[in-house]
Amino acid sequence: MNPERVLNGRYEVGELIGRGGMADVYLARDILLGRSVAIKVLRPDLARDPLFQSRFRREAQAVAALNHPAIVSIFDTGDQDMPNAAAHDDVRVPFIVMEYVAGRTIREYIKSRELSVDGAVHHTIGILAALEYSHRAGIVHRDIKPANVMITPDGAVKVMDFGIARAMADSAATMTQTQAVLGTAQYLSPEQARGETVDARSDLYSAACVLYEMLAGRPPFVGDSPVSVAYQHVREHPDAPSVYNEDVSAALDSVLAKALQKDRAHRFQDAADFRDALQSARRGVAVAPDGSEGAPPTEAMSTVGVAGMATNDVDMRETRSMARMRAGGRLTNDDVHPDEEALDEDERTSVMALNRDDDPHDDRRKRRRAWIVTLFIVLALVLAAGAYILLQMNQPEEPVTVAVPTVAEMTETEAQNEIYGAGLTPQVEEDFHDSVEQGTVIESSPEAGEQVLPDSEVTIVVSKGPSSVVIPGDLAGQTESAVRDTLQRLGLTTGTTTTTNSASVPRDRLVATDPGLGEKVKIDATVNLVISTGTVKVPNVVDMTKEEAEATLTDPALSLRVEFKDEENSVVAPGTITSQSYPPGTEVEPGSVVEVTVATEPEKAPKDEETSKPDPEKSTDPSKDSGKPEKGPDNPPNKDKG
Repeated sequence: MNPERVLNGRYEVGELIGRGGMADVYLARDILLGRSVAIKVLRPDLARDPLFQSRFRREAQAVAALNHPAIVSIFDTGDQDMPNAAAHDDVRVPFIVMEYVAGRTIREYIKSRELSVDGAVHHTIGILAALEYSHRAGIVHRDIKPANVMITPDGAVKVMDFGIARAMADSAATMTQTQAVLGTAQYLSPEQARGETVDARSDLYSAACVLYEMLAGRPPFVGDSPVSVAYQHVREHPDAPSVYNEDVSAALDSVLAKALQKDRAHRFQDAADFRDALQSARRGVAVAPDGSEGAPPTEAMSTVGVAGMATNDVDMRETRSMARMRAGGRLTNDDVHPDEEALDEDERTSVMALNRDDDPHDDRRKRRRAWIVTLFIVLALVLAAGAYILLQMNQPEEPVTVAVPTVAEMTETEAQNEIYGAGLTPQVEEDFHDSVEQGTVIESSPEAGEQVLPDSEVTIVVSKGPSSVVIPGDLAGQTESAVRDTLQRLGLTTGTTTTTNSASVPRDRLVATDPGLGEKVKIDATVNLVISTGTVKVPNVVDMTKEEAEATLTDPALSLRVEFKDEENSVVAPGTITSQSYPPGTEVEPGSVVEVTVATEPEKAPKDEETSKPDPEKSTDPSKDSGKPEKGPDNPPNKDKG
């Protein structure tokens, strides 16, 4: 593509900033709105293929319906003929105008080894936030990989390239088309590799592969060819990432073990579950194979264990007593009252009398007494256990709460990810603030640290910047599009555009604004622009003196040059301008030469000296001037007298 082209008469195409297997991406400028954009252009050699054109247009259709801070926005689409390309002169190449995101891809971060374990988890939570939104909208990305995720300088995540995205409702949305598997082998889910229908869980598998690579520095599976890698996704299990990075915890290993299950029914079922598991892993809580989180025994469990041991002790003593009875022995006082050290005198006497060998009913009475005592003990224990259970059942459970995280001074995206990570739902409001930078969170409601129920809404107030701004004085001399871009970034609205002549400001550059440059105005105020025509109007210098004309034309406001031409004129006073080369009001460029005619006094005619001197040949005799005719051919001399 010619880097100086203008697409659709609106987008000035600049340098090439990215290149993929299907398209090239250029940095461009939107002339109408005065903002930087990225333009994705399908490669000309693929423009003839209906499949690639369909995939390219599907990306625009998929993302156009998605509006989320973690997803790159689509602004415009179109197609255009390619100039100077004889092989493609009959093909119109489609393009997509997208949000321009400054930053680096996760692929670049992985190569530079700049990612920490916490940073990898943070970026994955951002990816999951984008997938959660797109999945709710019914769109499956199908190509999540490090090269398709941008990280902005402030740490925000931007998911892009929905080129092979499909709606979940599309029954034909499999990964095999025209005998090819779409996607990138290292991040394919097993069902994608088998060519089966994909769903949201396929994206979660790919996101887990990206997290694995950020943690381990390598994908879960590597091979000599894409086919061998795809085979491993279907048949083999990856090593735990802690094998390659000792900083990875066992809890994080357990999350990835579940996220990379071959059977999608055994993985996380949605992005929210995956995100919650990552948040728990940060606290050291592992994920069991069935998806439940492990937890230490509770105090209640310990209490039940002690009660059970006490009951077993009683049962053991009763068992020993019954064994003695079955063996023909007698119950002793220790068997019936094991905890009493002594009986009163009457009871001791009765026992001694009952134990005498000459009492025929001795064994029967002892057995009866033992049974009665045992029965009372069992009944007491049963009643105590029932009362305890009823008390526990009737006691109201304390609600489970979570603390509102601290999000002040974070960016809007970071704050939303933090609130989502705490199991809460963010709501965004905007307000002006003179000291907090635009796009930064001012405060939250409820405040940080307050305990609230899970899934509660937390309102974050994001700064819109100061309520008033100063129109920069250095806008003078800049192009109209650059001025509009600057004013838009400041939160101002551009109004009407008028032109004026200027000798010092080049054509199509800003001369002044209304309100003026350097003035303080409120946000959303309308600023009118005055643009230079690059020309000046020639003034009328006729009837001026030479000095006045020269001063007028060479004035810095006009910056014209003057050349004088003298011309005799007996009508006007000498030194007066009688004409000029450009009519008054003519627009010319500064520095043009204006030729001016100056009247001068005519020279006096010289007297005829020949007529004033006497003719020596003529007679000086007065009589000769008496009026007589001279002799000549007409008056011959009179030879004959008389």
